[in-house]
Amino acid sequence: MSVIKPRFGPGFPVAAHNLWRGADKLVGRVLPRVWDFEVIGRNAVPQGPLVIAANHFSHLDPFVAAVAAGRPTRFLGVDELFGRSRFFDGLTYYLGVIPMPRGTVPLGAMRTALHHLSAGGAVALFPEGRRVAEWGETPPKQGAAWLAFRMRCPLVPMAIWGTGHAMGLEDLKVTRHPVRIAVGPPLYPSQFPDRGAMTDAWFAWMDQALAILPEQSQSRSR
Repeated sequence: MSVIKPRFGPGFPVAAHNLWRGADKLVGRVLPRVWDFEVIGRNAVPQGPLVIAANHFSHLDPFVAAVAAGRPTRFLGVDELFGRSRFFDGLTYYLGVIPMPRGTVPLGAMRTALHHLSAGGAVALFPEGRRVAEWGETPPKQGAAWLAFRMRCPLVPMAIWGTGHAMGLEDLKVTRHPVRIAVGPPLYPSQFPDRGAMTDAWFAWMDQALAILPEQSQSRSR
């Protein structure tokens, strides 16, 4: 029996690209009708090489972030997620997830991400490095800014609220809860002296957005 391995080259197989596109259209239309789900500022996501940096409350975050991105996107995921299910491994590798080791410098993962960006693709990651119970619990890492600076491409902040209530840290089932995603204006390397300053700007925008999203959810439900 062959061992399922991740893809280290850029891009997507044609079938996987079409699957991304089809799922994006289907989920983007159906999800808001069956769930209290809203994406704010989706048209802020540009074409061309792009780094998306989002907060991380839940296992649901990659799925809703992919919907909000509106384009085929390769996610960086810690390698401890893999090796438990051949089906999960095969599906996520097929869709382009890039495994990233925890506790060591992820040179191979970042090299794969750079290859994908150089081909005009989008890469998404969670600067907090792990799921958290509360925003600000973990200082953000600079990996997203490093990729943006290395490729001279924009970094788009993406604030996700509600997924932690729909599927928390220890939950294995999904419950209905409003989910809001705000897509921020692109941050360009030319605007910042270094990746630390870009990461600080990302954090500041996220902090403000995550404070506003619950209020917007309440006003909509009234």
